[in-house]
Amino acid sequence: MTTTEFQLSTALIAELKHEGATTRKMLALVPTDKLTYKPHEKSMILENLAKHLAEIPTWTSVILNQDELDFAKPYPKTPSFTTSAELLAMYDKNLAEAIKVLEIVKEEEFFRNWTMRHGEQIFFTMPKAAVIRSWVFNHSVHHRAQLGVYLRLLNIALPSSYGPTADDTKM
Repeated sequence: MTTTEFQLSTALIAELKHEGATTRKMLALVPTDKLTYKPHEKSMILENLAKHLAEIPTWTSVILNQDELDFAKPYPKTPSFTTSAELLAMYDKNLAEAIKVLEIVKEEEFFRNWTMRHGEQIFFTMPKAAVIRSWVFNHSVHHRAQLGVYLRLLNIALPSSYGPTADDTKM
C-alpha cells in the first residue's frame, strides 16, 4: 500500500481509539454505589447503561464476521460488574478486540451487506461500513451522552469530550 491508498480500517481504528479514550473517561466516573440509579421511570438503570456502553465495541466483530444479527436467536449477556476496575477491564478488553478485528479485516468486507432482524422482521440492511459507523460509533456516542446526563444529575464533574465542559476550571 502506498501513502496515497486509503484503507477504511485505518481510519476507523483511529476514530475508535480516539472516541474510546473519551468513553473510557466517562465509564471511569460511574459510581458503583449508585448502579440502580435512573433519572426517569422510563430510563434504564445506571448499571445497564454502563454495561451497554462497555459492550458496544463487541459489535464490531459481529458486524464484520457475520452477515446478520437476529435478535430472535440467543445472544450472550453482558456480564455484571461491581467495581470500576471490572467495568473498565470489560471495556478495555472489548475495545482491544474491536481494534484487532479492524486490523485484520479485508477491505472488501466493509462493502458487503449486513442485516439486523428479529426473525422475519428486518430492521435494516446496509453495507457493513455504514453499520460500523452507525451501530458502533454513533451508538456509542449516543449512550455516552446519556451517561453524561446521569453523571451530571448525580453531581459528578464531567470530563471533556470535544472541548472543555462546564466543569473545566480552565475556562
